[in-house]
Amino acid sequence: MNARDVLANYYVLANEGDWARWCELFAEDMVMDEQLAGRIEGRARLRSMMTGMGELYSAFENLPLHFLVDGEEAAVVSHISARSSSGAPIEAEVMNYFRIREGRITYMANFHDTQPFQVLSRADGGGGR
Repeated sequence: MNARDVLANYYVLANEGDWARWCELFAEDMVMDEQLAGRIEGRARLRSMMTGMGELYSAFENLPLHFLVDGEEAAVVSHISARSSSGAPIEAEVMNYFRIREGRITYMANFHDTQPFQVLSRADGGGGR
């Protein structure tokens, strides 16, 4: 699977809420710098974190707007429209940076305004994703 295919699957699976298959897009030794959750190392840790996504959000959609792929590196501009488990709306512009090797995401970092996600800790008693 080439980098563009990996990225397309990343967004399709996220929007389907298929977090188990979404995690399989990452290498075993992946590293993610996630703006809300901090640094995540290893697919097993990522998988355990993602089991709570269905409880944290009542709706979640991450629509890619622009893909930029250069060999094993890529950036995607997207927009998240979501609702917390209590129904509070979340709207955020996002920029994700990816490194992809041998069909797996080895590194990812995301950048977005954290303000829209504060409803997760206020309304739902959670601390973000």
